[in-house]
Amino acid sequence: MTERELLKILSGNIKLYRRRNNWTQAELAEKLEISINFLSDVETGKKWASPITLVKLADVFNIKVYELLKPVDILPDNVNIFMEKYTEDIYSAVNDVHKSYATKLKKNLSASENVQEE
Repeated sequence: MTERELLKILSGNIKLYRRRNNWTQAELAEKLEISINFLSDVETGKKWASPITLVKLADVFNIKVYELLKPVDILPDNVNIFMEKYTEDIYSAVNDVHKSYATKLKKNLSASENVQEE
């Protein structure tokens, strides 16, 4: 893993944890006793956070420091809520597509059978 990749993971995780807590950059910067501009630079991967800031971040997010440097899962936290909410709609849409495809297939088979009979 390159330094750039690690910085991207760190910046993404800070933003992710901040959003999970529904904090603005200003609110988090105040908790960390750093400037909003510096936090913005860290979140966009322009600057590294100091070891002290990493410890403070882990503390306010109630996580271990290493979790800030750990790649996050691809799926969002709310994927289960999304799936529960839209499962019926997804199944219905897939079923509609399947029925439509089956109908077209039957018509095409019927048409080809008619052509072969002639």
